[in-house]
Amino acid sequence: MEAKVHEGRNVKRFREMLGIKQDALAYELGEGWNQQKISLLEQKETIELPLLKQISNAMKVPVEAFQNFDDEQAINIINNTFHDFKDNAIASALNYQCSFNPIDKMIELYERMLQQQKEMIERLEKLIKEK
Repeated sequence: MEAKVHEGRNVKRFREMLGIKQDALAYELGEGWNQQKISLLEQKETIELPLLKQISNAMKVPVEAFQNFDDEQAINIINNTFHDFKDNAIASALNYQCSFNPIDKMIELYERMLQQQKEMIERLEKLIKEK
């Protein structure tokens, strides 16, 4: 039987990786949202698609990332790929030629995180001025 992806847990994972607090995500989702509701949301195995799209827009993470990321599956792929020394799996991995530069991807992610942080600061400053 295929394991079900836990969408709420994935929202939490990506939120934490991006350094977004529950309060900040609640603010982005708008009126009616607070830290407690985000905490409950992150416990849900399945999240309604319209809400998942709203979260996706707020966090700038593709909906598919929340729907498809499965850490057990990722661990199984790693184990199945690298466990057999006889097949030289590790040697093959070391000789693998990336079609992209991983450092460039890290820089892109870092720049996106900085931009999100800048946007969050601007929104918080606006919120403070309104009060």
